[in-house]
Amino acid sequence: MAEPDLVTRRGAIDILERGRVAIAGLLGRVPAAELDHPGVGGGEWSPKDLVGHLASWEERALEALAAWGRGEPAPIDREFRSRTLTAINAEAVAAKAGLSYAEVRREARRTHAELLRAIEAIPDGRWGSPATPRGRRPLGHRLGQILVGTGPFAHAQAHVESLRAFVDRFDS
Repeated sequence: MAEPDLVTRRGAIDILERGRVAIAGLLGRVPAAELDHPGVGGGEWSPKDLVGHLASWEERALEALAAWGRGEPAPIDREFRSRTLTAINAEAVAAKAGLSYAEVRREARRTHAELLRAIEAIPDGRWGSPATPRGRRPLGHRLGQILVGTGPFAHAQAHVESLRAFVDRFDS
């Protein structure tokens, strides 16, 4: 039996796309010289860091899908057993720190497109079935938890207001 609050695959894709479009629109308003400067959110991240952060969670979602396809737990579930969310996020941002903004954006676009293709390819029956043989929650629910923000799959939306506040500093 399907969960009544389970987001459909099409719904997940729509949410992911709305978030991508919102972030991209705001990034388009950031002066090029400011893309590597901190000030987003709590002030520590740059717009480039935010793009890398969002991409890192989409990478984790793809890793989870691959693991679940093998009947294994998602790697992020194992990470959460020994590390905090803050530590996981900091490591992901640090891993992309040496890349240029253009490289981070290119990698993020590639990852996003790959995630959308992967979601499209999941049969409805699999979407509504437990992610692993020992799991209880449907794969679609679990994937939405990895990409959670203001709701399932709405990770990008959770960062829109902090990016908007950063961008508003440049609009005169």
